[in-house]
Amino acid sequence: VRCCTKERAAIFSIGSFGDRWHEMAVSNGINADLFKSELGSITSPEMVDQVLSTGKYDLVTITHNETSTGVMNPIDEISKVIKKYPQVIFCVDAVSSAAGVKIETDKLGIDICITSSQKALGLPPGLSICTISERAVEKARTVKNRGFYLDLVQLYDTIKTKDYQYPSTPNLSLMFALNYQLELIMEEGLENRFNRHLAMAEYTRNWAKKYFSLFPDEKYASVTLTTVKNTRHISVKELNEQLGKRGFVISNGYGNLKEKTFRIAHMADLTLEDVKELLLNIEDILSI
Repeated sequence: VRCCTKERAAIFSIGSFGDRWHEMAVSNGINADLFKSELGSITSPEMVDQVLSTGKYDLVTITHNETSTGVMNPIDEISKVIKKYPQVIFCVDAVSSAAGVKIETDKLGIDICITSSQKALGLPPGLSICTISERAVEKARTVKNRGFYLDLVQLYDTIKTKDYQYPSTPNLSLMFALNYQLELIMEEGLENRFNRHLAMAEYTRNWAKKYFSLFPDEKYASVTLTTVKNTRHISVKELNEQLGKRGFVISNGYGNLKEKTFRIAHMADLTLEDVKELLLNIEDILSI
């Protein structure tokens, strides 16, 4: 956002992490407006079209997968709208979806797609990963005050002229780990990996509907994480304590959704058998 916004950024939010993108933009002195959806709902293509049609914005951000609510935005449909506005740089937060679902950045016209090592890639935290289009680089060259460490122009030019070296010391240990993990991902096969994630998601959703209910509309439910509405009014904190004794852990609801929801991740190297074992243990603890 800092590197590619010259006029004004339109930040669309479907939860806590979309809100945070707006906070980061404002804290960096960027002119940015926040467009929020109700918790559990998507950013609709119609919303995006209405905002961009004003002509005020030269950059838009979309959260692909919001882990606080378990919603996955319809990025394909949204991309069709954004293509109507060629002057707008299209940024996507794919932190918790990349490597778990197919994201065809070039086909969708995504200029900047960001992710990180600790979600569906299945590595420790510490690496930020970004794809950037030539169009975004050229736009960034026209923007002043891009910062230093994360100046996309400096990063891009250094990589291109110095055989993929970086202007600052990178996290080499995690880069070697990422290279190893990518080899394993290719061995599994991308379609097999995406199908495995979808199978875990569908199983978890069906379980949630049987014993609780889904927080988001199932049509837009995340493939890498399921947010469950706590209709039984259990103590999620106590459930997690009991799960911990058995070698498992889930996440309580995020922020204002704490104890009102709980979240079950099914991403990275987890398998359907892992998910089934976790859910059986939850059933046993809760006697359901």
